Amino acid sequence: MSRNRLRKFIKKLFSSVESHEIEPDEIFLDSSNLPSFDTSQFEGRLEHPISKNTILAFGIIVSLLMVLFAARLWNLQVVRGDDFSIKSEDNRLTHSILFAERGVIYDRNGVELAWNEEEEGEQFSRRIYTESLGVSHVLGYVGYPLKDSAGFYYRDYFVGKDGVEFSLNEMIKGENGLKIVEVDALNTPKSESTIRSQIDGESVDLSIDARLSESLYSLIKNRALESGFVGGAGVVMDVVTGEILALSSYPEYDPQVLSDGEDKETIASFVENSRKPFLNRVVSGLYTPGSIVKLFVAIGALTEGVITPEKRILSTGSIRVPHPYIPDTFSVFNDWKAHGLVDMRDALAVSSNVYFFEIGGGFEGQSGIGISGIEEYAKLFGLGAPTGIALSDEAIGVIPTPEWKAETFDGDDWRLGDTYNTSIGQYGFQVTPIQIVRMISAIANNGRLLVPTLIKDGGTRSEEINVSDINLQVIREGMRRGVLSGTATALNSNIVDVAAKTGTAEVGIRKKFVNSWVTGFFPYEDPRYAFAIIMERGPTGNPVGAASVMRGLLEWLSIYGVEYI
Repeated sequence: MSRNRLRKFIKKLFSSVESHEIEPDEIFLDSSNLPSFDTSQFEGRLEHPISKNTILAFGIIVSLLMVLFAARLWNLQVVRGDDFSIKSEDNRLTHSILFAERGVIYDRNGVELAWNEEEEGEQFSRRIYTESLGVSHVLGYVGYPLKDSAGFYYRDYFVGKDGVEFSLNEMIKGENGLKIVEVDALNTPKSESTIRSQIDGESVDLSIDARLSESLYSLIKNRALESGFVGGAGVVMDVVTGEILALSSYPEYDPQVLSDGEDKETIASFVENSRKPFLNRVVSGLYTPGSIVKLFVAIGALTEGVITPEKRILSTGSIRVPHPYIPDTFSVFNDWKAHGLVDMRDALAVSSNVYFFEIGGGFEGQSGIGISGIEEYAKLFGLGAPTGIALSDEAIGVIPTPEWKAETFDGDDWRLGDTYNTSIGQYGFQVTPIQIVRMISAIANNGRLLVPTLIKDGGTRSEEINVSDINLQVIREGMRRGVLSGTATALNSNIVDVAAKTGTAEVGIRKKFVNSWVTGFFPYEDPRYAFAIIMERGPTGNPVGAASVMRGLLEWLSIYGVEYI
């Protein structure tokens, strides 16, 4: 090529470049140049710069988020800062319970029966009980505060269980306090302050004499073991104030073992014991009373005028009553022996069944007060109703009536023989020892039916019974005659003059067992204390029962309790 032609070609080439912009796609290969590119992976594509609109939108979003964050920060730090500061402080504080001390329980002579001892490693004191026997059912026991595995108390109080620990719990429990402890991040206490002080419970002086209770319990226990009785119970009551001096039930539980809850074997033995150590026989035990009901049947007969104290009734050992449905057939109701002619005082002394059959249900020419009269006077002296003593689970008992029989025996009619049996304390009669001692107190104090109390000098509550003093005196004379020459001669001594009535109630389907009762008061001329003792379910024919227990208690009083006689 000539030099001129070369110059023209170069000139033409540059003029073409100047007039036309070369695009990247005209230089680089693309899918059309190289079909093997994977377009789904953007191979062969040239990345384009982010658009201005996208950048603007992103900036707006970021700005909004920053505004929201700033507003939230303002709310937490400025608006609600003080609240969170307080919560932050609280997170460094722990609450600790200041346990109140339960009130100490004393007997009437100031002897401690239940008190508190501090235990190492515990926030509350351990409850300690006397080792004296015969007071467990009066005292009861407690359940301690409980905490979970993390050490937090889910029960921050003592639970009174049974006895006065239960019935007087509001008085002796006190009120827990609260303490705040400040700790550091390692939970190490830094400071503490009390925001509410604990208020310890009130102490209480019981009317119980622990010495007298233990003596009574031991005598009952020994008699039960020696004579084959299942158990027994006794109660002594002040006939002026209603204060209970002794209330013992055999067998009994150990309140220390139950409160501590650690001796599982002993606790199991209480539960499984067929003699029922958890049963407070004085207030919850129901027993056939036998002849002790003759006292109020006699009062009813005198008050209703069906007999005079001097009229005598012949007991040949039984009475025969024509059978209401079988002609020429008789129902026989037996006395425990033939007593001959007896007036009311003698009938009470020797406990003549025939006498009380006749004044209770009537016989031939002698009228009786009938079952309605028996019910009326039983209720008048507090039977068939709670006494009001401050112990739980008090039983009410049963007074047999036609309505009771119909309900109990599927509509059976009431018969004269039912009245006879009821008039001597058999059939369906059920009473508690606390009811009986209350009844005897009313006979001794000229007709004041007292509410038994376990608090010394706690005030007296009573109601008047509409019965004449003259009639009550006849009953007292009959009871005194029973000690001098009747069924209660075991209590005749030079220790103190006693008036008493015994009772032997047959129990069991085949009458192979008996409940042995004795109840009365002393001193005879100026009554101050009443008593009731039951020996439960012993063998028939056993000559030694409740009266021997009371005789032993009188002998103890002559040495250790002269203030009572």
